[in-house]
Amino acid sequence: MPAPIRLRELIRTIRTARTQAEEREMIQKECAAIRSSFREEDNTYRCRNVAKLLYMHMLGYPAHFGQLECLKLIASQKFTDKRIGYLGAMLLLDERQDVHLLMTNCIKNDLNHSTQYVQGLALCTLGCMGSSEMCRDLAGEVEKLLKTSNSYLRKKAALCAVHVIRKVPELMEMFLPATKNLLSEKNHGVLHTSVVLLTEMCERSPDMLLHFRKVWILVPQLVRILKNLIMSGYSPEHDVSGISDPFLQVRILRLLRILGRSDDDSSEAMNDILAQVATNTETSKNVGNAILYETVLTIMDIKSESGLRVLAINILGRFLLNNDKNIRYVALTSLLKTVQTDHNAVQRHRSTIVDCLKDLDVSIKRRAMELSFALVNGNNIRGMMKELLYFLDSCDPEFKADCASGVFLAAEKYAPSKRWHIDTIMRVLTTAGSYVRDDSVPNLIQLITNSVEMHAYTVQRLYKALLDDISQQPLVQVSSWCIGEYGDLLVSGQCEEEEPIQVTEDEVLDVLEGLLVSNLSTPVTRGYSLTAIMKLSTRFSSVCLKISSRIKKVVSIYGSICLKMYSQACLTRANDLLDLLGGNDVVPVIQTTLPTKPASAGGELLDLLGDLSLSGGPAPAPSVPVSQPPFLLDGLSSQPLFNDISAAIPPMTAYSKNGLKIEFTFERANPNPNIAVITIHATNTTEDDMTEFVFQAAVPKVTMYSLVKVGNMQQQLRMRVKLTYTHKGSPVQDLAEVNNFPPQSWQ
Repeated sequence: MPAPIRLRELIRTIRTARTQAEEREMIQKECAAIRSSFREEDNTYRCRNVAKLLYMHMLGYPAHFGQLECLKLIASQKFTDKRIGYLGAMLLLDERQDVHLLMTNCIKNDLNHSTQYVQGLALCTLGCMGSSEMCRDLAGEVEKLLKTSNSYLRKKAALCAVHVIRKVPELMEMFLPATKNLLSEKNHGVLHTSVVLLTEMCERSPDMLLHFRKVWILVPQLVRILKNLIMSGYSPEHDVSGISDPFLQVRILRLLRILGRSDDDSSEAMNDILAQVATNTETSKNVGNAILYETVLTIMDIKSESGLRVLAINILGRFLLNNDKNIRYVALTSLLKTVQTDHNAVQRHRSTIVDCLKDLDVSIKRRAMELSFALVNGNNIRGMMKELLYFLDSCDPEFKADCASGVFLAAEKYAPSKRWHIDTIMRVLTTAGSYVRDDSVPNLIQLITNSVEMHAYTVQRLYKALLDDISQQPLVQVSSWCIGEYGDLLVSGQCEEEEPIQVTEDEVLDVLEGLLVSNLSTPVTRGYSLTAIMKLSTRFSSVCLKISSRIKKVVSIYGSICLKMYSQACLTRANDLLDLLGGNDVVPVIQTTLPTKPASAGGELLDLLGDLSLSGGPAPAPSVPVSQPPFLLDGLSSQPLFNDISAAIPPMTAYSKNGLKIEFTFERANPNPNIAVITIHATNTTEDDMTEFVFQAAVPKVTMYSLVKVGNMQQQLRMRVKLTYTHKGSPVQDLAEVNNFPPQSWQ
């Protein structure tokens, strides 16, 4: 069999592939050759073949068939074979596969090998993929190597011990005697891995943490090492951008943070060295910023002195001026964690934090917004709200909901006056009314109700806002309610806080009636508007016959429509809730049809007012006949806008296919009973949503708007519908003809 190609040649060949298919063909061809070599037990080129297999594994191709070959290389006596074998074991094997247990004896033998490099390979492999069973079996050998005088082996044994502790925490005490002299080592590699091992032991065992605090007292040793690193001269072996071994400094600071947390003695012992690190570390390079950041976290987490905490917050304030976005982000995040405990110190950097609201990075902008709200108090509420409202005007839609909610909470807690509170809430509703919480409308109504002296000012401001914009539904709802309650103050022009405006009754009714017909108004908004119009019938001090007739007409036209729309909306919400409950035996309490009552003045909506006395005086006793003044809305036509004839014209199923069901219901309109209004009800019976739903209907020209009679016969109503929607990510379009209309609908 010819000698296989070398790894370098394979890499060069694969890189010449122009397409992925060509590369895949090369890989498959080489894998076939490697498999043949493995079957023939070719020991000469096994190392070369496994090396090529590892390269293919790095490219993402399957290489599991080389696992046993790795074990054979590990058992070899040649160092080159062992190196590739252990590398292959770390890449191709893990503890979920039983094959790795076959390595236990080989690793144990290599841990006791006479060559330190072979021992190092075994330690690396055990520390990388050793299972709990292997760790239990080999922990003794690792503990022996941890006590050796060889620095090369001690640093690898320390990292391997970290893996053993993570897999088998109960073996932690085995390594405790060996760690006693680790911090006296001068080799930085051993020091680094020793600190990692001690950190792992402190984090996993409270008993070990107490032992290192009170018995061995690690803090002075760590302080000595850290001080030597700061004060030592230039060392080319450990220097990184002018700082001596920053990786070791960061590790020591993290361990000090764990030891000093909730411990007065340990915190006191490390205060001085933390101050030295914070003042002597160079900030022009990222290396120094990393050390300073760890120092700040340590100062904030231990029981440090107040002056030291101020120094740490000032460091974070300098970070906010850095050009690196990552540094600014971690500074904002750290300040957000400390603002509750060191509020005054963070307040000194308020202007810099507010400037971060203008940053282009959305993550920095969000952290700055959260921190700005945390800094708001009674002393800076006006200035901070000015900046945050400006941010609300210009921020992206994804920020508006959180920003509006934060402004509401801050204004409610720290408002200097009721007028300022009302103005601030109105500004939010004008700017981002569509993004506020659902309870913002009743909360503002409650605020306005309690501010008696501000009624005239509020109704005038809201009326002006309503003239400018009716797209913000919460603002429109509050304005409608306020006009209905205090419309007399608006018309009389009694506002003292600002120049009053001259408004007539007709102009107020024009605005409210415009809300009823606007496409932007929701059913809830129309309900607010209609209620306001009805209230104005008693609020206006002098109501002429023209205004009275106009109010009656509006209520009679829109009253039934608003009730039906509200009833349908409530029924839809109830059905959605039942879908969430998932039970077929749950019956909604909302009626699908309105209850039948004797007709009274004003139609269905005005029937609700029939038993109320709106004159403002006490209700008379029922046994004494009292002549009451005629009610303003009396005398309206009792005919509703639609007749309920569901019993006369039965509903029908117009379409049922692919989980989509469409039903028609029929109503005849007043005053012309020859017109039938068809309402469609579309139901999705599948588990996936149907989006972008469009329903189009057309009838033949001969049946457009009326039915054509030929002699004594009538032509049956026919309709063609076109359905377009998206289901499971795919567009769906279908045509259907509906010709099964009930005879009552067209005869």
